[in-house]
Amino acid sequence: MILTYLAFILAMFFAMNIGASGAAATMGPAYGSQAIKRKQVALVIAGIGAFLGATLGGGQVVKTVGEGIIPTHIFSVEVAIVILLSATLTLFLANVIGIPLSTSEVTIGAVVGVGMAFQVLFVNNVLYIISFWVIVPVVAFIACFIFGKLIQFSEHRFPQLKGEGKWKKWLSLLLIITGFTEAFAAGMNNVANAIGPLVGAQLIDGTSGIIMGAFFVFLGACFLGGKVLETNGKKITSFSLLQGTAVSGTGGGLVIIASIFGIPVPLTQATTAGIVGVGCAENGFQLWQKDVIKKIIKVWLVSPVLSLVMSYTLIHLFLLPNPYIVAVMIFMIISTIGTISLYRSVKIEKETLDH
Repeated sequence: MILTYLAFILAMFFAMNIGASGAAATMGPAYGSQAIKRKQVALVIAGIGAFLGATLGGGQVVKTVGEGIIPTHIFSVEVAIVILLSATLTLFLANVIGIPLSTSEVTIGAVVGVGMAFQVLFVNNVLYIISFWVIVPVVAFIACFIFGKLIQFSEHRFPQLKGEGKWKKWLSLLLIITGFTEAFAAGMNNVANAIGPLVGAQLIDGTSGIIMGAFFVFLGACFLGGKVLETNGKKITSFSLLQGTAVSGTGGGLVIIASIFGIPVPLTQATTAGIVGVGCAENGFQLWQKDVIKKIIKVWLVSPVLSLVMSYTLIHLFLLPNPYIVAVMIFMIISTIGTISLYRSVKIEKETLDH
């Protein structure tokens, strides 16, 4: 019974972090373009949209996370705790430093780690999901780059489309609507990451789990999403109202389509790729030189691997005790940290000598 309570606590805490991470992806463009000037208003709108998306359309992705990656007989209370703990710690770390992170990546990484530990994994399904992690951001970047060029041409020919005069009210409203739609998409796709392990372990039925998870996603968006909202809305690039609409509409549309088919996809990646696409259309590809873009890409690459290693190690530490594997994983982590530290030391020493 204690383990069951722990699993639910972890799932709800994870759901709150999903809300925090999703806030930037859904309302960052509206906030960055000043369609919504108050941060808290943007976060509440994101939370409401995510709640409705989860309760009305989150069932298919829950099914995929709960039974589409590893067999249901593998799921237990202990396995659910390992998956949720691994994913939650990874996501919480990203939220603390203010980096938008894909909850789908950390969750699927954790589930795959469990499957590898038990040597039972639906590899084709995993590869199918991962392919969409690449396809969706690429499509979002290309689409938003094209939209950005069209918007740039239109705003040059018709300056009022930049949000001047009477157009500002209507363009702001359009951006807020597309942002809300994207929040709806976030709820459809991402709540499953917190609830799927509980449903897979048969600790709760899908409908009740989705409602509970959606509520905590709403709380997370409202109270924990501020840093990530600032990162996506202000630190990457600034938007006109039409540019922000293109980003939100593209990201939301792609994720809603994926959710209908039960595919967990990286909404945050789609939105950030869209932001970069619009920025590149206006300013050229030097936008990639910004440190925040580099940092986001690094976290994207590390997050699924980190959650996979964490869940794999926890399984062999507590459920399938194997001290040799645990020792190898610990040594690997130490060697990785040491290598990075040495690289930085050599780099600093070289820069000092150059000066």
